[in-house]
Amino acid sequence: MDGLFEMQPPGGGDPAPPGGFDDVAADAPLAVRMRPRTLDELVGQQHLLAPGAPLRQLVSGDAPMSVILFGPPGCGKTTVAHLVARATDRKFVALSALNAGVKDVRSVIDVARRERRRGGPPTVLFIDEVHRFSKTQQDSLLAAVEDRTVTLLAATTENPFFSVITPLMSRCVPLKLHPLTEDDVRELLRRAVTDPRGLDGKVTLAPDAEAHLVRLAGGDVRKALTALEAAAAATTAQGAEVIDLATAEQAIDVAALRYDRDGDEHYDVVSAFIKSIRGSDVDAALHYLARMLEAGEDARFIARRLIVHASEDVGMADPTALQTATAAAHAVQFVGLPEAQIVLAQAVIHLSVAPKSNAVVAAIGAAMADVRAGHGGAVPAHLRDSHYSGASKLGHGKGYKYPHDDSRGVVQQRYAPEGLDDREYYRPTGHGAERAVAERLPKLRRIVRGTTVSAADPATDGATSMVEERHR
Repeated sequence: MDGLFEMQPPGGGDPAPPGGFDDVAADAPLAVRMRPRTLDELVGQQHLLAPGAPLRQLVSGDAPMSVILFGPPGCGKTTVAHLVARATDRKFVALSALNAGVKDVRSVIDVARRERRRGGPPTVLFIDEVHRFSKTQQDSLLAAVEDRTVTLLAATTENPFFSVITPLMSRCVPLKLHPLTEDDVRELLRRAVTDPRGLDGKVTLAPDAEAHLVRLAGGDVRKALTALEAAAAATTAQGAEVIDLATAEQAIDVAALRYDRDGDEHYDVVSAFIKSIRGSDVDAALHYLARMLEAGEDARFIARRLIVHASEDVGMADPTALQTATAAAHAVQFVGLPEAQIVLAQAVIHLSVAPKSNAVVAAIGAAMADVRAGHGGAVPAHLRDSHYSGASKLGHGKGYKYPHDDSRGVVQQRYAPEGLDDREYYRPTGHGAERAVAERLPKLRRIVRGTTVSAADPATDGATSMVEERHR
């Protein structure tokens, strides 16, 4: 069957076939050779490793629970599967959702059921990238998981609450694996340099080269070990014994970034990023975006900053900027990196070249200042809620004018609390689409506040020009 690896428990059945889950060749990639052999060698995921925790029970075989492991690439999902495969009392079968179908799933289940009936070992079915299974393929697992014909161990990089059908989720325990910390990745790099399964001490790793590989990994230990292996090969080819920064950079073709996500450089780069957008320097803004992405900055953090900037520094000068920034944030969640970097770049370009206005942030700031200063009278009676029984007896809603009854769509009426009738918090600029707002707003204020306005000068004048301005 395509995409199928099968391992019998030690002491029973045929040995694991070449290329199986437990068969690691001497020339296998470093990341494969360095997979933990026991639970004690596993680095990270301490929240799942406490005595009696589901992950420990799964690996030790103490409980036949079905589990869905989800988390980012390189956090240890496949490693957990390898540890389960080494258990002594279970038959382990691995499928990849990339090339396995319903026929493969049913074949595994049929064999597991026959084994169970004749008293054979229980079967653990590992499915990698389970989110790629269709609903029909996932449905084919339900009965076997329900009656424990198989114990399901599934792995996915996506949120299973969205990508796995509800009936299957209800039969499994979801376990979230976190990205490895920089200290975790550093520990694993050092282990790989000295361990006989790894580089066996034939080379050493300079501190700045180590820091570069840790930054490059972004919590993905597979990425870090792959880069280390390439750098070690380049060092050996040069007849050297120390992997220095220059060799590491050359081997993986990624320049070391002067960027620390937890230090001052983090704040400096983010500050420069926002100020470049505010200053309409699209090229500098893209540079800082690339710098953050290459350093492993959380794309969600970048998207949040863009949403704030869209209102703070662009605002009504281009109201579509906020739509773009919000859509980019949604795309980051929905698509993820690396593809989401294109969406972020589009948002950065839009915000950089857009006309700028800080009138929105100035307006809310002025209004908040008044409220904090205690300037907040009672809500006018005609604006109060009049839908509940007895409200009319209190005079609530009496005299309220419905703006849509007027041909202009706006009427003279008091809205502000007493003492704030003449406040003008929002002061639009003449930039971009806000120019039309600046022309229209005084007309609206004159009508609402009852100052003189000509019948030929309705508040709706300028609405068309606002639309036109946005397309100029």
